[in-house]
Amino acid sequence: MQINALALRMRPRPPLEAADLGVRLCQSAWRPVYLCYAVVAVPVIALCLSTYEFSAWLPGVLLWWAKPWFDRTILFVLSRSAFGQHTGLSDLWRAQRQVWWGQILLTLTLRRLSPWRSFSQPVHQLEGLSLLKARRRVRQLRIDGTRSAVLMTSAYSAAETLLTLALCSLILWALPVPEGAASPLTQEMLPHLVLPAALAYAAVVLFLEPFYVASGFAMYLNRRTQLEAWDIEQEFRRAFPAE
Repeated sequence: MQINALALRMRPRPPLEAADLGVRLCQSAWRPVYLCYAVVAVPVIALCLSTYEFSAWLPGVLLWWAKPWFDRTILFVLSRSAFGQHTGLSDLWRAQRQVWWGQILLTLTLRRLSPWRSFSQPVHQLEGLSLLKARRRVRQLRIDGTRSAVLMTSAYSAAETLLTLALCSLILWALPVPEGAASPLTQEMLPHLVLPAALAYAAVVLFLEPFYVASGFAMYLNRRTQLEAWDIEQEFRRAFPAE
């Protein structure tokens, strides 16, 4: 990794401060992030929602399960933005084999249930290591990073749940109240609210997931800075640029 090419000023930070750096990185690169993310996610979300005809609970479960695959596209764009590179749809298309299909089975099985997946995903996706070496690298990074990564994941999960509930409450407010009823929510209405609830969840995932991935990516960069003294190397390279 070319440390001098990083557009971020690296220094050892508390883990949650590093997560905030990730949020700022996502904000600064929001156009390419959301463009590439939407091109990938919207068709998959539409496909997930179409399974409503088979079972009311299926769209939400499929969408939840697909999030780590969405994260790979987001991480690809963010990793390039961290080095000051703009990412377009053509760049994503050329890298599709690595981004979309690399280790897809592990992404959707063992790593799907990892409570620190956005923290460890850069190792699997960006470092190009074998599975054994990647496992060792993740263990090394987790020595002083697991607790903060789990806390960050829990915070985003809570935010995702609350935002989904907030959107669902807006749907309830828009419903007419039947005569003689205290609330628009009746037993007859419940089956018709499952699909709008899945749509609300999809909207929240579209909005929030890039920030979650960015926070985990920044925590990964921060942990490597602590282990490998990237901040010192970066300052030396800036002070004594190669001629």
